[in-house]
Amino acid sequence: MPAYKTIVVGTDGSSTSFAAVERAAGVAADSGATLVVVSAYTPASREDTAAAEDALKDEAYLVTGWTPAEEALREAADRAAAAGARNVTTHAEDGAPVDVLRKAVKDHHADLLVVGNRGLNTFSGRLLGSVPADATRRAGVDVLVVHTT
Repeated sequence: MPAYKTIVVGTDGSSTSFAAVERAAGVAADSGATLVVVSAYTPASREDTAAAEDALKDEAYLVTGWTPAEEALREAADRAAAAGARNVTTHAEDGAPVDVLRKAVKDHHADLLVVGNRGLNTFSGRLLGSVPADATRRAGVDVLVVHTT
């Protein structure tokens, strides 16, 4: 079986998603693959962030737009490099997590998608679906589900 050439992994800035990033980075390092770290976000409305903006003043940018996703990506890229990945790119995009991951797989011609297992075995995950379950069904490429909890 040929080695993976491009690996996509998602992060939302949580410790469990960083565990998936680190595992993906290890696979990328072992196979010499490019690692694409992706973060999906939905911009908060002015009503949702008004109180935080008032409290944070000049630092309000930290809670608006795509800044939280970019911060998560920065930390994920650092962790990926520390885990041995040599070619790491990051990408933040507005949208639902599974849709953003699928688009990244297609856009980057990835042959492996890595996701954490958070929500996979929860009651709400079984009822409503979860990112790992949906990604596994809809990715169109190999999916590695990392045990992160």
